[in-house]
Amino acid sequence: MAKNKESGTPQVADFLSNLEHPLKKEIEEVRTIILSANEQITEHIKWNAPSFQYKNEDRVTFNLHGKSFFRLIFHCGAKVKENNVKEYLLDDANGLLEWVSNDRAIVKFTDMNDVKVKKDKLVEVISKWLELTF
Repeated sequence: MAKNKESGTPQVADFLSNLEHPLKKEIEEVRTIILSANEQITEHIKWNAPSFQYKNEDRVTFNLHGKSFFRLIFHCGAKVKENNVKEYLLDDANGLLEWVSNDRAIVKFTDMNDVKVKKDKLVEVISKWLELTF
């Protein structure tokens, strides 16, 4: 039973300690970057991977299915909402996001250098995404 928002962090830590993935260190680094982007971000396990919530709504979720890469999925939560988004949800001037639909995007990571190169852009995109999806 969860007593507070922090209850997901031990769940994610346990998940990561048992994770067998060639890019485990990179995944852990991206997790740290996401959590540093906004102090109101909480985490839990969703879709068999760490997922990050803002105001109790999922917004960014790992996809760990690749072996030579992993992805972050930027989305608008699990609940179906009326969505008449006619263009990409945010202006990604950095070109970090790969758009799947107007309200869903992906960032792909391949190694630690890739994580470090994308770090500042990632923090910026997370901040914008949270702002625009609420």
